[in-house]
Amino acid sequence: MVQVRPGIAYDCDVLVIGGGIVGLSTAYAITRAAPGTRVTVLEKEPGPARHQTGRNSGVIHSGIYYRPGSLKARYAVRGAAEMVKFCAEYGIAHAVTGKLIVATERQELPRLHALVQRGRENGIPVRELGAAQIAEYEPEVYGLAAIHVGTTGVCDFVGVARQLAEASGAEIRYGARVEQVDRRPELGVAVRTTAGDVVRARVLVNCAGLYCDEVARLTGDDPEMRIVPFRGEYYSLARPELVRGLVYPVPDPAFPFLGVHLTRGIDEDVHIGPNAVPALAREGYGWDVVRPREVAGTLAWPGAWRMARRHWRYGAGELRRSVSKGAFTTAVRRLLPAVTEDDLLPTAAGVRAQAVLRDGSLVDDFLIKEGPRAVHVLNAPSPAATASLPIGREVARRALAVLGPS
Repeated sequence: MVQVRPGIAYDCDVLVIGGGIVGLSTAYAITRAAPGTRVTVLEKEPGPARHQTGRNSGVIHSGIYYRPGSLKARYAVRGAAEMVKFCAEYGIAHAVTGKLIVATERQELPRLHALVQRGRENGIPVRELGAAQIAEYEPEVYGLAAIHVGTTGVCDFVGVARQLAEASGAEIRYGARVEQVDRRPELGVAVRTTAGDVVRARVLVNCAGLYCDEVARLTGDDPEMRIVPFRGEYYSLARPELVRGLVYPVPDPAFPFLGVHLTRGIDEDVHIGPNAVPALAREGYGWDVVRPREVAGTLAWPGAWRMARRHWRYGAGELRRSVSKGAFTTAVRRLLPAVTEDDLLPTAAGVRAQAVLRDGSLVDDFLIKEGPRAVHVLNAPSPAATASLPIGREVARRALAVLGPS
């Protein structure tokens, strides 16, 4: 049994579990705000940013989609500007490209106009475009109307994560999977890894992404949610000249997913996707990856069944596009009529760690909770990479408050 005992020296002041961009941004923010604070980061993979951070579309989001006043809105708007500055300061590949959000059907026009208003409420400059003006930006894209959002960009988020790790001065331990946590509110926490190492700290910060709910329960806190993994499948465009920049459909406000979009990345490749299908493992990057224990854990959560009953029609469409390249191509052709099945080349998938409440609601904002000697980041999917610097500062503020005066 791993234990925190009086009189035993602490290995660090703050122990961060998770070496994705949010965990590393938190370590960076702690050492910036309180120099001399000893921070250790445990990451189960052999390097940083191997999951959500390194498997997304690389977009620096503007913040236009998110409810005014929400953490997502505030942190994405602030984080986008800070991310561009951070990349410029450290020479990390990035570009501010702008993007189009395009309505292809008449019933989407009211939602497009609502996005214009939301953008203005969030302080984001937008330009409204008619059908003829879309061609100024994207000659091959079809739409009835669109908005241009100039503050959207792309960057190398893995490079950002590596730089945050280096600049934080934290001790980063890779290949360190957490197995057991012992928390004593009057003392701190002791964490054992599967390698048998024990790390003792005054405060634990849980940035474990796909496993954040499990780490919370190991700590002794009830997260009151479960992570339900959704795989996002991507294709690469064989004719990248068809797309100049970033093109998005009008999202359905009932879902946290933005729909299949077109993204010219910093490598000049154009990625198309993602869809959103239930994954059969938390790291289920393909249909062939099945972990029965994790599937059983999802099925045992009442919220998963309530979510499925509520959104089964949407889910059925996503599943169809997952198993049928032709159906996926049809969805893409709404925006890009010239695309053919042969233009779509399979590429790496990602998995979104989506928090689902007991009533079946999908948590639509960032979710950060505290327990004795612990801070848990329980919902930080997109746009968390964009917003990682402000998120890191907020988590650091809470961790340092728990730590108290030195």
